[in-house]
Amino acid sequence: MERFISAPLFVAGLLVGMLLMMEIGRRAGLRRLARDPDKGMAGLDPIAGAVFALFGLLIAFTFSGGASRLDSRRQLIAEEANDIGTAYLRLDLLPANAQPALRVLFRDYVDSRLAVYRKLPDIDAAKIELARSGALQREIWTRALAGTHEPGAHIDAAKLLLPSVNSMIDITTTRTMAARIHPPAIIYGLLFAVGLGCSLLAGYRMAENKYRSWIHILGFTVIIGISVYVILDIEYPHVGLIRLDVYEQLLVELRDGMK
Repeated sequence: MERFISAPLFVAGLLVGMLLMMEIGRRAGLRRLARDPDKGMAGLDPIAGAVFALFGLLIAFTFSGGASRLDSRRQLIAEEANDIGTAYLRLDLLPANAQPALRVLFRDYVDSRLAVYRKLPDIDAAKIELARSGALQREIWTRALAGTHEPGAHIDAAKLLLPSVNSMIDITTTRTMAARIHPPAIIYGLLFAVGLGCSLLAGYRMAENKYRSWIHILGFTVIIGISVYVILDIEYPHVGLIRLDVYEQLLVELRDGMK
C-alpha cells in the first residue's frame, strides 16, 4: 500500500492557485489593453480553446480511469468473499479432529482482512494488519496441508481443499495490488498545472470587462474544484466520502456465517 493524495488539500491548493492566476491574468490583460486597446486580445481564443480542451480531456480521462478502478476493486471484494467461503466449506473434507482449529483460523483471518481496510488511511496500521493476515494464511496452509494427509480425510481432500486455499491467498495479493494502482503523480501535477493555466487565460480574457464577475470566477473555480475532488475521492475510496464499506459487508456476512 502507498501514501494517499489528500483530496481536500489538493483541491484547496488548486482553488487558491486558480483564483490567484485569474487575478494575475486579469491584471496582465488590463495592462495589455491599456497599451493596445484594438489588438489586446488578438489570437487568444484559439490558444485558450486548445488549453481548455486539454484540461477537459485530462479531467475526463482521470475520472473514467478512477471509476473503472473503483469497479474493479468492488468486484475483487466479491471474489475474495467467494474464495474464502469456498475454502471454508471444503474444510468438511478433513477429519473431524482437524476442522475446529482451522475454522477458528478462518474466522480470525476474515476479521484480519476486514481490519486491513478499516484501518485505512492509516497506512502503517494497515501494513501491520496485512502482515498478520499473511501469518494467518501460512498457518492455514500448513494445517490444511497436514490435514489432507491425516487418516479419515476425504480421498480428494488435497485436490479440492488446497487449490481453494491457494486462491484465497492469491486474491489477497490481487486486492493489495489493485489498491496500489493509481495514475502516476505527474498526471495530477499536470492536471494542477493545466488548471492554473486555464485560470490565467480566463482571467486575461476577463480583462475586457470593467468589473470582476464573481459569479463566473467562483462558478468556474468551484466546479473545477468539485470535479477534481470527486476524481480523487473515487481514486482513494477508503479515505473520503466514497467508501467500499457497503461492498465489504459481503465479508462481514461471510464472517457471521462461520459457525
